[in-house]
Amino acid sequence: MPKAKGANKRKKFNYSTNRRKLKTKAVKAAAPRIECAQLRNAWNEKKSVSQNLAEMGLAFDPNKALPVLRKKAAPMESDPSEASGALVKKPYVVNALVAEASLPEKDTHSISRDMIEYVQYMIKHHRDNYKEMAKDEKNYYQDTPKQIRRKVELYKRYHPQECEAFMQSLNQKKMDLS
Repeated sequence: MPKAKGANKRKKFNYSTNRRKLKTKAVKAAAPRIECAQLRNAWNEKKSVSQNLAEMGLAFDPNKALPVLRKKAAPMESDPSEASGALVKKPYVVNALVAEASLPEKDTHSISRDMIEYVQYMIKHHRDNYKEMAKDEKNYYQDTPKQIRRKVELYKRYHPQECEAFMQSLNQKKMDLS
């Protein structure tokens, strides 16, 4: 079996590269990226993980931070609030994390535009008759009446203002025809 094309070449030392820079670059690339911006800004590369977290007032080992009290064991003499003997040097990290956690969660639920158009078409032509919706020729995926009902309920839950406006326009057209 033939060898690979570059297999017979002699390895040559490259004098023009800086080995120290290559090593630091490799170490940085190998280190995991800290996703949390507050932790990343306060992180000290020269310290260990437990030292960094202790400075920020965070626990490295949750079992040591909040020990489980056994029923048979004698009551502890020391106060659990005094257990954190380490001095918190960077309290702003915990404060920023608490502030971020207290923000209200943004509602990102939605359904696709195609699904909205499909549901509006079904409501427009069949109102709340799900059996007729299931027989409709636009029911390409052959949804059952229950599946169509779920899609209509999703539309009403995720887009209540749009649904209300659509229903008003349907009622208005019905009044105009009468």
